[in-house]
Amino acid sequence: MKRYLVAGLSAVTVLAGASAVSAADKPQLAFVVNIAADFWKAAEAGTKKAQAELPNYELLFKYPDQSTVAIQNQIMDDLVTGGVKAIMVSPIDPNAVDALNKIASETALFTMDSDASKSKRIAYVGSSNEALGEQAGQIAKEAMPNGGKCMGFVGHLDAANFTERRDGFNKGVAGTNIVLVDTRSDGGDQTAAKKNVEDVLVANPDITCMVGFYSYSTPAIYQALSNAGKLKQITVIAFDDDPITLGGVKEGSVAGTVVQQPYQWAYQGFKLMAKYVEGDKSGIPADGVIIIPGKILHAADIDGYVADLKAMQGK
Repeated sequence: MKRYLVAGLSAVTVLAGASAVSAADKPQLAFVVNIAADFWKAAEAGTKKAQAELPNYELLFKYPDQSTVAIQNQIMDDLVTGGVKAIMVSPIDPNAVDALNKIASETALFTMDSDASKSKRIAYVGSSNEALGEQAGQIAKEAMPNGGKCMGFVGHLDAANFTERRDGFNKGVAGTNIVLVDTRSDGGDQTAAKKNVEDVLVANPDITCMVGFYSYSTPAIYQALSNAGKLKQITVIAFDDDPITLGGVKEGSVAGTVVQQPYQWAYQGFKLMAKYVEGDKSGIPADGVIIIPGKILHAADIDGYVADLKAMQGK
């Protein structure tokens, strides 16, 4: 299976697609993610599609070289200095309201993936993370009808996309004997993510279920369980469509995964931003929230999903 870390990416990646007109002559719109991971490749494909339909703009897709608030904020500051017209960001810390409001005072700010509803962002485009968590709870109930003790794994404990998924998961398993005992964070460090799983295997032998709340969390779980010879002995509940995760679902070592639509976040997000900077605010709902739903994948769904994903990415 291919690696789940997107290697060799700089802090700023500009997608191809500009016409013969100098990119410097075009207004820029930017999509800023929270971590370099394969999860975002579909969003890059969505960006390319949007670029083809927005030839008068230069669309930027940017990865932080480390998943830290400081680096993400520096990327946005640099974008603002460069005159970007709008930014859509997955905020690493949604509670860093002052920093986000500073950006919002200087350019049109949107969020995706993980919202920062207390900030002055214009709109959020993405999943209902609570609904995704409930879907993960559904997978858990089907896989563990007699209950179980689950440990969660995530990048950032204070990110809205985690706290809402956790709350949704707990809601989804309410009334059963399934308990999310705790969650271990890795700060976006994928080496630490694997070590967290290894540590839990030693320190918490009563854990019968592991929940990978981020796209790279389940690959870390999979690799640690494989090394320990415990695949299929511990129930694994996943989010997103990392190739390792999909392979695990297909072979039965991962009970199921809840997938999102980052392709649509980017495609619809860029179109929304372009209209907004042109003065058309009709696409902004009254509550500022645009939900693009996720779906559950089991083993029988994987081949069709992968084929659709490849077609979407032009492979």
